[in-house]
Amino acid sequence: MAQSRGLDPKAYVPLKQGEVYPSYVPAATGMREFTLKAVLLGILFGIIFGAANAYLGLRAGLTISTSIPVAVMTVAAFRALRTVGHPGSLLEANLSQTVGSASSSVASGVIFTLPALFLWGLSPSLLQMTVLAMSGGLLGVLFMIPLRRFLIGREHGKLPYPEGTACAEVLVANEIGGSRARFVFYGLAAGAAFKFLTSWIKVIPDHLTLKIPFLRKGELGMDVSAALFGVGYILGPRIAAIMVGGGLLSWLVIIPGIDWWAAERTLPLYPETVNLIRDMSPSQIWTRYVRYIGAGAVATAGILTLIRSLPLMVESFRVGARQLRSRVGAGAAEALPRTDRDLSLLVVGAGVVTIALVLAIVPAGFSTLGSVLARAAAAACVIVFAFFFVTVASRIVGLVGVTSNPTSGMTIAALLGTSGIFLLLGWTDMAGKAAALTVGCVVAIAASIAGDTSQDLKTGFLLGATPARQQTGELIGVLSSATFVCLSVLLLAKTFGFGSAELPAPQATLMKLVIDGVIDQSLPWGLVSLGVVIAFACELLRIPSLPFAVGVYLPVSTMTPLFFGGLIRWWIERRSPDAHTSEVRRERGILLGSGFVGGEGLLGVGLAGAAFTLGRRPGGIGTDWIGAPWLVPLVGLCAFLAFATWFFRSVSQPLGADDQPASEP
Repeated sequence: MAQSRGLDPKAYVPLKQGEVYPSYVPAATGMREFTLKAVLLGILFGIIFGAANAYLGLRAGLTISTSIPVAVMTVAAFRALRTVGHPGSLLEANLSQTVGSASSSVASGVIFTLPALFLWGLSPSLLQMTVLAMSGGLLGVLFMIPLRRFLIGREHGKLPYPEGTACAEVLVANEIGGSRARFVFYGLAAGAAFKFLTSWIKVIPDHLTLKIPFLRKGELGMDVSAALFGVGYILGPRIAAIMVGGGLLSWLVIIPGIDWWAAERTLPLYPETVNLIRDMSPSQIWTRYVRYIGAGAVATAGILTLIRSLPLMVESFRVGARQLRSRVGAGAAEALPRTDRDLSLLVVGAGVVTIALVLAIVPAGFSTLGSVLARAAAAACVIVFAFFFVTVASRIVGLVGVTSNPTSGMTIAALLGTSGIFLLLGWTDMAGKAAALTVGCVVAIAASIAGDTSQDLKTGFLLGATPARQQTGELIGVLSSATFVCLSVLLLAKTFGFGSAELPAPQATLMKLVIDGVIDQSLPWGLVSLGVVIAFACELLRIPSLPFAVGVYLPVSTMTPLFFGGLIRWWIERRSPDAHTSEVRRERGILLGSGFVGGEGLLGVGLAGAAFTLGRRPGGIGTDWIGAPWLVPLVGLCAFLAFATWFFRSVSQPLGADDQPASEP
C-alpha cells in the first residue's frame, strides 16, 4: 500500500505537457481494483442515487453530482466488510464509486427529455426508454475514451476537474482515517423520514402558501422539502439567491403585472382560449403565461452559455478530433504503464457502430419512425451531435465542474438542429416530434455521462487507477442503472403524472415547448421574447442568466427551500473560526444534503411503487389532528425550521480527531 503524501487539491502545481504525474498509488504497485465486490457495491449505490436523482430532477428541474456521496458510502461499506474479514482497497473503492456515479448522469438525460412524451399523451415502453438511455450512456463513455490521455493527463494543472479532484481527496482522507461517512447515512434517514411525514402519512403539510396583501394576486409559497433544502446548501448562497430572485420576479412582479394589464380585457389572451385573466388564480397565470416567459429565458440563457463557450467548444472539438486521429495506430496497451492503459480504439469503434446500427435497425429506440431509412437519419443525428457535445462537455466540466455543465443548453441546441432538419424533411407530425425528442434524449445522456466519466477518470488519474478498468466500470454503471432509472420514471409517471404539482417535470416541459415551437411554429412569441429580454438583461447586469432564468421558469415554492439552504451555508461558513473548520463544515453539509436528496428521492420512488401496487396513492393520516386550519401552515413552517435547526447543529458541531488535517509523512 502506498503511503499518504497529503493529497491536497489546492496544492497541485500545473505541470508541463508530457510531464509524468506521481499518482498516489504508483503504476508499479499491485493492488486489487476491479473486483466483484467493488462492482456490486457500485451497482447498488448507483441504483439508489439514480432513482433519487430522477425524482429530484422531475420535481425541481435539476440534479446533483453523486460521486462524493457514493465514494464515502463505498468506503464505509468496505470498512464494514473489513470487520468480517473482507477488506477493500483504495482502488476498489474508486472503482465502486466510478460504477455508482454513472447513474446520476443517466438520470439527468432521461428526466430532461423523455417525460415530454407523456406530456404529448404518448406512452413509451420500458424497453424503448432503456434502449435510449443505454445508447446515450454508452456513447458518452466511448467517445470520452480517446480524449482521456490528453484532457486528463497532459492537461493536468490546466483543467482542475473540481468534483474529480475533491472525490480523490475524500477517498484518500478516508483511507488515512475518518468517519465523515456517517453524515451521508444520517441524511438518507432524515430525508426519508421527513418525506414520510409530509407525503406518505401527511401529518405535516408539504406546501405552504402566503398571500401578499396590497399586491394584485401576489403570492409566495414554499415546498416543505428536505431534498430541496439540501440542494440549496450544495449550490451555495449566491446561486440559491439568484434562483429565488428569478422566482420572486415571476410571482411578485410578472404575475401581478399581467393581472393589472389585463384587468379590463373582455376576451381571453392567447395561448389561453377560455378563461379571462382576471378570473385566473396566480398558479393559472403562471401555467398559461409565465411558463412561456421562463422558457424563453432558459432557452436564451442556455444558448448564451454555449455561445460564450464557443471558442472553447471549437478548440475542444478540434483537439478532440486530432487526438482521436493520433490514437489510431498507437502502440499496444501492454507497452504502456498500468495507469495509462485505455480500452482500445477497436472497442470504441465497434461500440459506436453497433449502437448506430441498433438505433437504425431495431424499432424499439425510435419507435415512431416506421422505416429503416428514417431511423438511420435519426441515428446519424445522434452520432454527430453526441460526438460534438461529448467533446465539448468533457472539457467544460474540467473547468467548471459537473454542476455547471450546460447540459440543458446542449440538449436545446441538439433539439433545435434536429427539429429544423425534420421540418425540412416534412416530418411535422407527432411521430416526427417524438423522434426529435428521442434524439435529444440520447445526446443529453451522452453529454452528461461524458462529464461524469471525465471527473471519474481524473479521480483515477490522481489515485493511480487503471483507466481501462474505470472505463469498463463506467460502461457497467450505465448498463446496470439505465433500467432502474427508467423504471423509476415510469412508476412516478403512473402515480403522480408529469406536469402535476408533485412532479412538474420542468426541463422536459421546456424541451416539449422547443420542439412544438420549431415544428408547429405556434409559440406565443411575445411571451417568449419577454423571456429573451430577461436573459439579456441578466447578462448586461452581470447576473448569471441561467440560474436566474431557471428561477423565473420554476414555481417560487421550489426556489424558497433552496434559498434557505444556501443562506444556512453562508451563515455556517461565516461563523467558522478558520478556513479548515469552514471546509470541514462545508463538506459535512454537502454530504448531509446529498443524503437528504437520496432519502427523499428513494421515499418518493417507494411511494410511487406502493401506489402502483395498491392502485391508489396512500391516503395517510392527514393534518386534521392540528385543529384550526390557520394552524396547519404554522405547523409546517415550524417543522421545516426544526429540521433546518437540526441540520445547522449537526454541521456546526465541534471538530473531532477525524476532522483534523492529514499530516505529511
